[in-house]
Amino acid sequence: MITDEDVPQTNSDYLEDLTGEIALERPHMAIAIGERLRDLRESKGIDLESLAAITGLDVGFLSGIEGKDVQPQLGTLIKLSKALDSAFGSVVSGEGDRQYSVTRKGEQKAIHRSTGMKGKKHLYTYSSLASEVKSRHMETFMVTLEENPEGALSLHDGEEFIYVIEGDVTARVGEDLIELSPGDSIYYLSSVPHVVAAKKGTAKILAVIYDGSA
Repeated sequence: MITDEDVPQTNSDYLEDLTGEIALERPHMAIAIGERLRDLRESKGIDLESLAAITGLDVGFLSGIEGKDVQPQLGTLIKLSKALDSAFGSVVSGEGDRQYSVTRKGEQKAIHRSTGMKGKKHLYTYSSLASEVKSRHMETFMVTLEENPEGALSLHDGEEFIYVIEGDVTARVGEDLIELSPGDSIYYLSSVPHVVAAKKGTAKILAVIYDGSA
């Protein structure tokens, strides 16, 4: 799956949007994420300064997320959901109420766009594929990655599985740099510093993230 771009160990994720088959003109959902995080924080009586101290993230960065100026990466959301004692999925996609979820092609419910920690560089866009399932501990996303040659490493709880659908992907996990092509996959512990990006142009992946909740 943050303080400043010069502090790589607290940087968040790397994953982007979802396959180009999903119309990008659909409503942007970063607003809902910011509102959910603010509501969670306030319901627990935690101010921004305290949340910053707990997570190691910058107060201005957190304020930017809640104010919809910064579009958080998935690793950042995992870090924040744990600090707020809330399920990762409920922060990203809202609470589910079903025992199973079927997502037809072109029917993904929400598209999120993630940027760098200062809210300037577009890193990836993603869509959740199973947001209706209740009490879930894994999140499945379709992601469109951008190039990220200076990508800072992410470090957070959980495990991740990535399957390349289209384009070439570079994955740095610890000291290793791995190149992946369509049909290739990689599974790693999120506690190992990592970053995933398109090698050139864009790439599309399926990403499954377990947030370490159970």
